[in-house]
Order: sequence, then structure tokens, then C-alpha cells
Amino acid sequence: MKQLDASLKPKSNRTWKIFKSQLTLQMMILPCMLFLLIFAYIPLAGNIIAFQDFKIISGFTGSEFVGLSNFQEMFSDPTFYMAMKNTVILSLFYLLVVFPAPLLFALLINEIPFVRFRKILQTTSYLPHFISFAMVASMWIILLDSQGVVNQSLLTLQLIQHPIEFWTDPDLFRPLSLLVSIWKETGWGAIIFLAAVAGINPDLYEAAMMDGAGRIKRIIHITLPNLIPLFAILFILKIGTLFTGNLDHSILLGNSFNKESSYVIEYYSLQMGLELTRYSYATAVSLFQAVMSLLLVLFANWFSGKVSGNRLF
Repeated sequence: MKQLDASLKPKSNRTWKIFKSQLTLQMMILPCMLFLLIFAYIPLAGNIIAFQDFKIISGFTGSEFVGLSNFQEMFSDPTFYMAMKNTVILSLFYLLVVFPAPLLFALLINEIPFVRFRKILQTTSYLPHFISFAMVASMWIILLDSQGVVNQSLLTLQLIQHPIEFWTDPDLFRPLSLLVSIWKETGWGAIIFLAAVAGINPDLYEAAMMDGAGRIKRIIHITLPNLIPLFAILFILKIGTLFTGNLDHSILLGNSFNKESSYVIEYYSLQMGLELTRYSYATAVSLFQAVMSLLLVLFANWFSGKVSGNRLF
């Protein structure tokens, strides 16, 4: 036992010395840790109301415990399944279409030989990210209105006989939602890929050019392999949103006509909690989302490690 204590003591002393030497850094990170503790971890205790018939007057301790009845009701509600289906379909489209768009855009920008034009294109592509989505949604609603610029232009060119009802057709909501997201976020999302491309050793490109490799081959054999670790990490983080949907799009671009496609699980939870004041039921829905998102992130992290050798943790 004395030998064990002797072997542990130097290690604990080293840990304490390292902590003391980094005391300034520890104090700098303390506010962030307190912020996470107060606003992220302590509120997790509130998930207990998912298993209660929560009443504000009764509080946590006075509300009746109902077990899994909220979850049973949730899984028997057809509206929940409609919202979950729309959420998963929209999120899959975002994952397959919107998520790779910044990478492709960054590759295109990187191949532009004119530096000034490239900088102008980068700057203009960033700007939509800083515009409120409420303004972006209003702009696209006006543009694609039955009397808007797009319909009037198509009518003038005699490409259509009648105005297209873009925002009342459930089949058009998903592609339009993807279009709005690509327009707004592609430029901003490309920044991290452009930074990664800038960090690639230029000697690799010079050697490839000496071997006669063209632009496409240089992209395939040099640029993309160097971006795979970054892409894998971003993919792991993104796949966790598969069950969260896109609340902004559902509220601002959705309506009673396209509800069949625009009604997502976050909107469902919001209505149950705020409009119908069913706090326990809304918490059960949100808890289901959180658990599914966690499982997806864990699976994506494991799968990425098996396939590419890149893990987030």
C-alpha cells in the first residue's frame, strides 16, 4: 500500500503543478464553464416534467408523476408522425444537398485565377448570412409570389400559361427551402473549407503539375483527401440535427396550404408547449429529439472512425 501511495503522489503533484502554472488560463475559461453549467447542465433537471403532469402552480414537487404516459400519447398521435416524417426528410435533403454545397463552392472559388474577382465573390457570398432569416424569407416570398418577379418574367417569356403557386404547393416547399438555405449559408460555410485549402502544402500542387496532372486531378487527388478529416468532423456535428428540423423555415415559409410538408417536430413541440400549455408533453417530445440526436452523433462518430479513421471524440 505504501508503494502504491508513493507511486500516486508524484502524479498528483505534477497535476497540481500544471494546474498552478496554468492558473491564468483556468480563470479565463471559468466564465465559460459557469455559463455552460447554469444555462446548459442545470436546466437538464427540468426534463423530469416529461414524466409528470406538470402544473405551474404545483411546481416540480407537487405535480403528479405519470410515468411514460406522455411518451405513449406521443407515439400514438398521427400528427407527431407527420411532423417527424417531414423533419427527417427535410434534414436528409439538407444533409445531402445543402451540407456539401459550401465545399463545392470553396473548390470553385479556389480555382478562380483572378484574385480581385475571387475576393469580390467571397465577400458578396458571405453577406446573406448576416441578414435576418425573417427578412430573407420575406424577400423570397415576394419574389416567388403569384404576382412576383419570377412568375411575371416566366409569363412574359411565355414559359408558363398561369402563375405558379410556389408557396401553396406542398411538393414545392422542400426544394424551395433547400434553395433558400443554399443562397443564405453557402458563402459563409465555405470559409472554413477555404481556410483548410489554404493550409495545404503548395509543393504538392507543384509536384502534381510537373507530373502533368490537370486541375480536376489535382482537386481529386490532393485537395479532397486533405479536406476529408474536416468534412468528417463537420458531418458528425451536422448529423446530430437530423431530428431537429428547421424551425425558422417551418414558421416563416410554411403555411396551412403546405403544412403537409413544412410542419416539423420542433414546431409541433412549440405549439404543444406554448399554445396549448402542455408543458409535460412538449418536454417529452423535446427529450425524444435530444436522445435521438445524441444516438445519431455517437453512431456517426463511430462510423466515421471505422471508415475514414477520423473521429470527433
